[in-house]
Amino acid sequence: MPQDMIRYDILAQEALRGVIRKVLGEVAKAGLPGNHHFFVTFLTGAPGVRISTRLHEKYPEQMTIVLQHQFWDLQVTDTLFEVGLSFGDVPERLVVPFSAIRGFYDPSVNFELEFDVEVEETVGDNDQGITSIAPAQSIDKPKVATPSAKPKPPVKAAKKPVKPGEKPDAASDESGEKSSASVVSLDSFRKKK
Repeated sequence: MPQDMIRYDILAQEALRGVIRKVLGEVAKAGLPGNHHFFVTFLTGAPGVRISTRLHEKYPEQMTIVLQHQFWDLQVTDTLFEVGLSFGDVPERLVVPFSAIRGFYDPSVNFELEFDVEVEETVGDNDQGITSIAPAQSIDKPKVATPSAKPKPPVKAAKKPVKPGEKPDAASDESGEKSSASVVSLDSFRKKK
């Protein structure tokens, strides 16, 4: 297979990050149009990411934020965005470089962008846990989900009440929740003729 000396994979990812930059820039100027809102997933340990120690301890690898009703002071530059959000009634200021973004999803129109980004640990005599971001080497192209390709976010099933004298399922933990998810076909809910 010929070697890609131009690195189209990186160029395509940068172009798609430009879509996020453009959208957030418009929202910073005019607000969210219609029912649009965004889920943005980013690596919390990526260079340039600035979040509080409290949030970094809670989300040591990656974090998803929602830009919908309660955000403020959205600022967008060529390389990053800054936004104010509240976490447990505590206001926080986040700085997120576009290179740290792993996913962008607008559920109002079922539009999604995913980026293959991995954190590489630097190893050496002077290693202090410094990390850098590099695109995964196995990238063929960025993933752009079409409206029919994006599954709905998982819905947590309600706990099945346990009657007195009855034992919970063996696959359940003490709280009664299943320890693993299972897929149920829609056909099992349809009426049989």
